[in-house]
Amino acid sequence: QPELVESGGGLVQPGGSLRLSCSGSGISFRYYGIGWFRQVLGKDPEAIACISMSDKSTWYPDSVKGRFTVSGDNAGNLAFLQMTSLQPDDTAVYYCTAMDDRRFLPRATCVWRDMDFRGKGTLVTVSS
Repeated sequence: QPELVESGGGLVQPGGSLRLSCSGSGISFRYYGIGWFRQVLGKDPEAIACISMSDKSTWYPDSVKGRFTVSGDNAGNLAFLQMTSLQPDDTAVYYCTAMDDRRFLPRATCVWRDMDFRGKGTLVTVSS
């Protein structure tokens, strides 16, 4: 069974930066799209960065555009989410997910319920 494991979460001050990593096992990232989602308690998961690992096309919602950058390393089966200018509203559990690239369009199909695999999440807390 494929597994995704997120790392890099933690406590950061407002205005700070964090880099999240997603490591995959039992899955070859080059054949998948990767979606980063975040979830605040009581709310639905929100897509915040999506990347096709085959052509590296990306999509971001307006809430993080210009602050977050998604990237991937197919050889290492890794995906990354670089987050800058973090604010308290960015506090959430961040999840790495994957979808078969044949169905994946960064903007149109990067939807939580449709992703094939999901990690367990890593907590990001932005607070002074």
